[in-house]
Amino acid sequence: MSARRPRATWIPGLLLTAVAASTLTATPAHAVVGQPVNDSFAFTAKIDIDGQRSCSAALVSPQWLITAASCFVENPAQGTKAPAGKLEKPKPAVIGRPNLADDAGTTANVTELVPREDRDLVLAKLDKTVTGIAPVGLAANTTIEGQDVWVTGYGRTKDEWVPDRLHYAKFTTGAVKPTTVGLAAKTDGAAICQGDTGGPAFRDVGGRFELIGVNSRSWQGGCQGTDAKETRTNAIDARTDDLTGWIQGITSPPAPLRGKDWKKATNLVSGYFTGGSPGGNRRMDLFVTWEDGTASLFQGADGKDPEHPFTAEHKMPGKSWFYAKSIAAGNFSGSGSDGLVVRWKTGQVTSFAHVDQNGFSKEEELKPASASWADNVMEMTVGRYTANAQRDDLLIRWKDGSFALHTDVGTNGLKREVQLLKATPAATKIMQMTAGEFTGKGTADLLVRWENGSASIYRGVSTTKPFDDEIKIRPENSAWRFTKALAGGAFVDNARPNDVLVRWEDGNLSLYPAVDASGTHGEAELLK
Repeated sequence: MSARRPRATWIPGLLLTAVAASTLTATPAHAVVGQPVNDSFAFTAKIDIDGQRSCSAALVSPQWLITAASCFVENPAQGTKAPAGKLEKPKPAVIGRPNLADDAGTTANVTELVPREDRDLVLAKLDKTVTGIAPVGLAANTTIEGQDVWVTGYGRTKDEWVPDRLHYAKFTTGAVKPTTVGLAAKTDGAAICQGDTGGPAFRDVGGRFELIGVNSRSWQGGCQGTDAKETRTNAIDARTDDLTGWIQGITSPPAPLRGKDWKKATNLVSGYFTGGSPGGNRRMDLFVTWEDGTASLFQGADGKDPEHPFTAEHKMPGKSWFYAKSIAAGNFSGSGSDGLVVRWKTGQVTSFAHVDQNGFSKEEELKPASASWADNVMEMTVGRYTANAQRDDLLIRWKDGSFALHTDVGTNGLKREVQLLKATPAATKIMQMTAGEFTGKGTADLLVRWENGSASIYRGVSTTKPFDDEIKIRPENSAWRFTKALAGGAFVDNARPNDVLVRWEDGNLSLYPAVDASGTHGEAELLK
């Protein structure tokens, strides 16, 4: 990789046309002229817009780029407002590859846009998380006139039409307006050219690079393809230094799990309550009850990010949940969303046909109060254990180590019962259990945590062979001996195998993505 040397011309945007001698016409920029760089500015990205045009950009979080909105419009001269939402055709992007001829860095696709209405700026979401490349820092203070900034981009130079190297140059900030900041070249021969549009302008604050703007418009003096008579190299950037909160609010998903005392969580129940469904983009929600009788619904996120499985916490109405001894969620009616089955302190069992952020509906009694159900039922979980592809079944673990399965709960309550396992001393050593689709069998699996800290998956539990196929996924005396609750579900994405959410004795939460017959694969700490 070549040494860092100033690039002759650096200017983002389209070529300026019909410009009055005394006026800088605001024309979107597409490139920058300056020195080739090494990986010091690896957060800089290149986006292929349509095979004919490209723009530069900057990584501002592991799954988001920031660039100029004008990159995504057909004719920027008529306006720079980019379309919001999902792109019909993803745009390929390369991040962290200063030399495009090698295979360093990461490739991804821009799939979604979140534009600003007041300036030439857009946040571009990638289809995957970028690892190993540090995003550019966001500004902590307002930009003032006369500051030195660096600019990077993949655009034209004075003698290259399609460079294969990232270039950089130094500029000085000029007039700072509400949505724009002017730039004047400080490095000899520097300019912002076509292909540099959307590239970052950033300052060095004690070795930390802070983004202050993205390339929007420029004179492009000295850029290849520009009239030789044009000598002006100043430019205009869309400001970002005043948008730190806006950028973070979009690119850093909210952390609704934090700030809670998870030692006081009494039940963790996964389900599709707020609009998600198997195979869709929205992941499972988490219903939680607390020691004080309140309940929360944590809404599942879109996309795939194991460290941010939920987007918001919804406080549920009522404060009677300290009477709930065990809760399970599932689809018992064949409808598009899940409901709850609750065993209360008295032994009464009721169901809620629908649960969402607004509350509960259609509570029905499945079983009247019963001393047996009050004292002897240890846990309930829900899974698709029979051939009925539309409705879930309710699995009960009793104090004596026996298991019972209740089918067709939505139409027959708890009247249809199948004994899966007779009372056995070994099964009394189970501490927690959860259902999930971990192994790809025709029916749901059951994951259990044993008293000795080991964990097992019983593959494809059914009425004919309920517990014949045991797979050990955690050894004896593993860290799982400190678990207090387990919840299986599609928390990372809606693919199979499912994930497992763990609440530990100390109140921390962990997510184990894609647990399968070979065990657990990595751990995301959700409260770090």
